[in-house]
Amino acid sequence: MEKEKMEEKQLKKALYRVATGYSVEEVTEEYGVEDGELKLLRRKEVRKEIPPDLKAVKLLLEGESIDCRSLTDEQLEAEKQRLLKELKEKENEERSARKEVGAALRMK
Repeated sequence: MEKEKMEEKQLKKALYRVATGYSVEEVTEEYGVEDGELKLLRRKEVRKEIPPDLKAVKLLLEGESIDCRSLTDEQLEAEKQRLLKELKEKENEERSARKEVGAALRMK
């Protein structure tokens, strides 16, 4: 049961990432033989921005159990603020993770 909850959490996190867009670091290395040894000839690091996916957004919205039609203006505003706060927290988490990955790549 605990494993299923963890997997569900990971799936939701991945779906959220696809729904909001993300960036990825891509490293390409070209090796060749020089003086009988294998040596790194070229290394290229590229950051690719992956845009938000509308299908993932739709899946996230369908998964929400809140029926916005029945909410008052105050409730809608509170829900909006909650979602904005959650979005900001997730963006901060992703930014921190990207920095860690970038630092790890630069160390190599």
